[in-house]
This record gives sequence, structure tokens and C-alpha cells, in this order.
Amino acid sequence: MPNPAAHLPFYFGSISRSDAEEHLKLAGMSDGLFLLRQCLRNLGGYVLSVVHNIQFHHYPIERQMNGTFAISGGKAHCGPEELCEFYSKDADGLCCALKKPCNRPNGLEPQLGIFDNIRENMVREYVRQTWNLEGENLEVAIISQTPQVEKLLATTAHEKMPWYHGPISREQAETRLYSGALPDGKFLLRQKKEQGTYALSLVYGKTVYHYRIGQAKSGKFSLEEGTKFDTLWQLVEYLKLKPDGLICYLKESTPNPEMQSGKILTSLLYLRKGLASLVISFPGGFSNMKPTINLLYFLGGGIGAGKKTRILPMDTSCYESPYSDPEELKDRKLFLKRSSLMIDEVDLGEGNFGCVRKGVYKMRKKQIDVAIKMLKDGNGVVQQDEMMKEAQIMHQLDNPYIVRLIGVCHAEALMLVMEMASGGPLHKFLSSKKDEVPVNNVVELMHQVSIGMKYLEEKNFVHRDLAARNVLLVNQHYAKISDFGLSKALAADDSYYMAKTTGKWPLKWYAPECILFRKFSSKSDVWSYGVTMWEAFSYGQKPYKRMKGPEVMAFLEEGKRMECPSSCPEEMYKLMNLCWTYK
Repeated sequence: MPNPAAHLPFYFGSISRSDAEEHLKLAGMSDGLFLLRQCLRNLGGYVLSVVHNIQFHHYPIERQMNGTFAISGGKAHCGPEELCEFYSKDADGLCCALKKPCNRPNGLEPQLGIFDNIRENMVREYVRQTWNLEGENLEVAIISQTPQVEKLLATTAHEKMPWYHGPISREQAETRLYSGALPDGKFLLRQKKEQGTYALSLVYGKTVYHYRIGQAKSGKFSLEEGTKFDTLWQLVEYLKLKPDGLICYLKESTPNPEMQSGKILTSLLYLRKGLASLVISFPGGFSNMKPTINLLYFLGGGIGAGKKTRILPMDTSCYESPYSDPEELKDRKLFLKRSSLMIDEVDLGEGNFGCVRKGVYKMRKKQIDVAIKMLKDGNGVVQQDEMMKEAQIMHQLDNPYIVRLIGVCHAEALMLVMEMASGGPLHKFLSSKKDEVPVNNVVELMHQVSIGMKYLEEKNFVHRDLAARNVLLVNQHYAKISDFGLSKALAADDSYYMAKTTGKWPLKWYAPECILFRKFSSKSDVWSYGVTMWEAFSYGQKPYKRMKGPEVMAFLEEGKRMECPSSCPEEMYKLMNLCWTYK
């Protein structure tokens, strides 16, 4: 799964024990000084390196079957961050309590492991080929299926490595190793005829040595009586650092001549290209954010975030369109029968237009919970027209991350009947649950909003009112964009919409061209997305504090931007600032 420790300042990634000790030496060697690094033995595991009495102690952290993390013999925790926080309060079997994090030096990013480099591309190709998906469906499926397929891919990732030669004989292995120079440590890995066994062929003193790699009933791989590993590529990476029974370290791999030229290089560079495109520019709207969307997912600890048992949006009925069944689609019309609608008397919320009530809508085969936006008494023709325009826009949209319109009912009042998102507005939820919602959960929700906005742009719609108050939650891990009252559909040959009047506009969420020239486009929606990100990562605070509209405009024209929220990862703040590019 995408790394739930990636955002921690004391996480160094895939570094060796000796490198970890060097970092701790440079940081002062005080009692309780610690850092976190990737474990080379256990898939998804870590190692906690701690200083005590001028000595180093290294504690492996295993990822359990249920998605929790634990040091052997210790308590389980929902993530590596929570584990470190626990041991900072109670040593509970460690040499001492964790006192001071050894943070990475400025500019030093966590070292990516070999699988980290190719994981994104492998997941993408697996999902594409398995379900025959493309475009938006592929992107959405990747989000849902990554936790389920990632372990499978990790156990077969060695097949993508240049040192893996497949089912060749001992003689073929020696022929390949003897071609060219013969430095000590030159090696390759091959598959033996016996199922589940492999051989490591290694050059030392111009002689080739062959070592059998067996697989235990638990599925772990090891040399004879050696350290056990979840995957073959972890074993190989470990043997580059420590011989563990070999005659020498692994050093130089012998590439498989049968592997397609350039395939591995492409895989290794895939993620880096995404990172580079984030830093360079934001030339367009949400359709140009695809590498950024992937980065959001990667940096945030992803959908799984070490909680394998949690229900994902794609695993729930609320993810599907209410009209996903072709039989239900036959009856789909904008105007609904009042007899099919049951309305609760309890208000879910109120606004200038009226109130929102909970209800149930009876379809052909099932009934679904709905939210009913009711126009209050006294509102005239203009308000009804505005409400109908919103309905006509929403009726054209069908995306998992947008509140879907079921239809309109004109009875005791004009009513918009919409999907239920019972978690309420994002800003209110986050402000009330700050201690319960980790930052990777916030990234996950903002990722979903970006997918919904990308869909709107592809449909040639400008939202014009994207804000945390207009992002509703189905649950803590599932967000939908709502409130299309200000939205506009663009003509096929238009890239922006020119508003005729100003009215009551949410200026703090608007791009400069909206305020100055009444010009709206997907690019101005990207600006609003940056403000919405700031609201989310500040856990529901109001943007620009107590500034008024004109003060905000002057603030922006001076080149100033809102400061990074205290708990916001640096990478996410960089993304916000890209959203706030003046032109």
C-alpha cells in the first residue's frame, strides 16, 4: 500500500542499518533519539532505530494481517505514526522511551525502495489488463483496487527486475555470468524446476557459486538457514547490504537479455515523471492534474493507510449510480412522482432558498435514502428558475464523487431530490473530528474531490463555488462535490464563462480574474480547489482569517498567499501554491 509513514519528518525510507546509525551520530547520539526506516525483510514493515547509552538499538516493526503495526511482543497500532507516539510516552519493552526525533536534513527526501519505484506502474497495468478499463474508470478502479492487488504484485515484482532470468538452467546462468567482465559480486536470480524454489548464481574469484533459495510454508523466502523475507526482491536488496551466508555481497547484476529493452527503465521513472510535472507548472485545469492526482494518492498514505478492513467507496452500494441497473434506467426522468417520495420532518440544514430534509425515494426495485432541497414559501419565480437551472445541470452529471440528482418533484413545494451524504459538509466534519482524522485521510478526501472536478471539466462545466462547505461526506473516507447553484455549462468551443453580474459571490475562494474581470473557467476552479485544500488541511478553519474581499485582493496582488496549515504536509502546501498561480 502507499506508504503511511511517507509524510513523517523522521522517516528516512529504504536506508541501511549503517546509514541509519550515521544519521543518528550526526544528530547527537542523545538518549531516546530515534528515526524510522523501511524494513527490507517484511513487506510493508519498518525498523525503529533508537539511541540509548551511546549504543544503537534496532526494532523491526511488522505489518500484521489485519493491517495494524507492532514490534514483536508489543501492542498493535493502526499506523507507524501512532506506534511512535505510543513509545514516546511508554518504553514498554524498548531500551528507553522515544524522546527526540532525528528528522531528515532539509532537502533530503525519504529514500525510495526498489518496489516503491515501480509499484504505481505495476498497479496501473494490472488493473487495466484485469478489468479492461481506460480513462476515468481506470483511475477510479486503481484507487479502490490498490490495497487488494498490491501484495500480489509485490510478490511477483522480481519478474520486473533486470537481475531475474526466469527458468534457465545452471549452464545457461554460468554462460550469461561469464560474458563480459567478472567482478566479485556479479549475480543473477533464476527459477529452478522444483516449484517454489530459486537459485542465486554469484561470481567470486572468477568462479560461479550457486545458492538455493527455498520458500517456507508461510510463503517467506530464504537461503539455507538464512533470514526470511516476504519477497524475492527484498531478499536480493538485503544481500546487497549483508552477505548472510554468501561468499560475498551482491554487487553488479547481470541483465536478462530476453527482457524488453527499456521496459524496466520506464517503470522506474514513472513516479519521478509525476513528481517533476508537479514542480514544473499547472498549465491547465483539472485534466492536466493527472500526475498530481497520482502524487496526492501516493503522498497521503493512500486509500488503505494500514487499515485493510475498512470499507472503501467502491465496496459500497452508495458508490454506484442509483440508476446503474438498466431496469431502473428505463424510468429515469427529470420530474419525479410525489407518490414515490417519502419526506421526513427533520431538517438537515437551511439556506436562503429554504431547507434540506431527509427522505426516501422508491425506485422500481429498491428504495434509497435521499436529501430533499425544498424551496421555502414566499420565494418567487426567479428563485424557482435558479433552482431549475441547478437541477438541469446536475441531471446531466453522473460521477461517484459528485452528489447525483435523482430528480425534481413539484408538489407542496419545488423540491430537488438528491443522493444522501449524511456526513455533512467537510469543514464542519473536520473541525469537530480533528483528533480522529489523520492527515492521510484528508489527502484521500481531497484526492476524490480532484477526480470529481476533473470529471466536471471534461463535461465542460465550471463549478464556480467549490469550497469545503460544498463538499459533503458519505462517510469519513468518501467525499462528494455538491451545490451547483452557480455552475455553468460552457459551449463546446468556449474555455471560459463571462458573468454578467457580480451578486453575492464567495470572493475568498475566487481567482483574481473572477474578481477583476468576472471570468470563470476550469483554471479558476483550480484556484478554488487550492483554497478548499487549505480549509481541509487546516481542519475547517476560515480562509484569510478576518480579511474582507478587497483586503484579500490586495493581499494576493502583493504576491502573498495563506501560510501552510500546521499539520499540512509540505508537498500538499506546494500543490496549494501551484493552484494559486496568479496568471
